Amino acid sequence: MYHFPLASEPTSGIAGWATSLVDTMGGPGAGLAIALENLFPPLPSEIILPLTGFAAGQGVISLFSALFWTTLGSVVGAVALYWIGAAFGRERMYALWDRLPLVKVSDLEKTERWFLKHGRKAIFFGRMIPIFRSLISVPAGVERMPLPIFVLFTTLGSFIWNFVLVMAGYLLGDQWDLVERYVGALSKVVLGLVVAALVVWIVRRVRARRGERQTDHV
Repeated sequence: MYHFPLASEPTSGIAGWATSLVDTMGGPGAGLAIALENLFPPLPSEIILPLTGFAAGQGVISLFSALFWTTLGSVVGAVALYWIGAAFGRERMYALWDRLPLVKVSDLEKTERWFLKHGRKAIFFGRMIPIFRSLISVPAGVERMPLPIFVLFTTLGSFIWNFVLVMAGYLLGDQWDLVERYVGALSKVVLGLVVAALVVWIVRRVRARRGERQTDHV
């Protein structure tokens, strides 16, 4: 039976849930938590991974187990999303895109060409960017990136991300929550930049549509 030291054991929220999984299942529990984090991005890896590192530092699980199972969980969750994208398919994606306002099929075609050209880099680096860690797996499935290549670059990128956060929790000990504070702030910055870029893109698209209408009336 696994147990955190009582004085340091988180008992509520996501941290308490992750603690319970590791406490009950050991390394596989940490892997399950990270697999679910991939499928449901609101579950923050910046809490689960440092907490797993803290558990390793306390001797609850080994450091190897922490890194192995969290990386395996990352890959399992990413592959599940890959197959969701593959099931949705390219034709359905184009059909849906064609019905959306403010977008053009040519935009999707450009994105597709970019992904085909830079897909490996997108998967590798995307696994180390908050929020995009999960989302990047879907277009890989839609585009039917060869599964062995997808798994390879997902594993490499996931291991680096997991290693940094697990080791941070391992070294910080009962101050593991500092990782969540700083990485959580980074996640908010990334989200803010994405929202800002989306707003700018929508404004430009609306202006372009108005310009096209005015040209048609001339």
